[in-house]
Amino acid sequence: MELKLPPALVVFIFAFAMYLLSRFLPFGYFDFFGRLLLAKILTGTAIVILCVSLIQFFKSKTTIDPTAPAKSKKLVTNGFYKFSRNPMYLAMLLLLLALGLKFGNAFNVLLAAGFVSFMNRFQIIPEERMLLEKFGREFKDYCTITRRWF
Repeated sequence: MELKLPPALVVFIFAFAMYLLSRFLPFGYFDFFGRLLLAKILTGTAIVILCVSLIQFFKSKTTIDPTAPAKSKKLVTNGFYKFSRNPMYLAMLLLLLALGLKFGNAFNVLLAAGFVSFMNRFQIIPEERMLLEKFGREFKDYCTITRRWF
């Protein structure tokens, strides 16, 4: 890995940055009918995706350690992994978007985009390189039919 920060820590850092931005940036506030309800729906969706994805890994008896993809024993391609190669990271993004809605600052969208960019560069691309080495053609075929995020 290029950077060995656990994704949960990365989410926390971006969430804290969102808090700081919404607290101290004097402009960018927005509100609309259903904003908080939408934040709750995104949070619920993220929790379901995250839990189901973790269960799939446990059932497959493979590692959930994102800093050590070489420990993977099996390529998980069913369930949410049929639609996204990274549903756990997608769940983290949904949590950040929900938090951005809760804080109500439009500039938090930029931080969510920064999270996607950071994860692609420092987590997903190195993970995918290791998985390609480990699973070869099976992973390459999976990548051609399944999108990285959604």
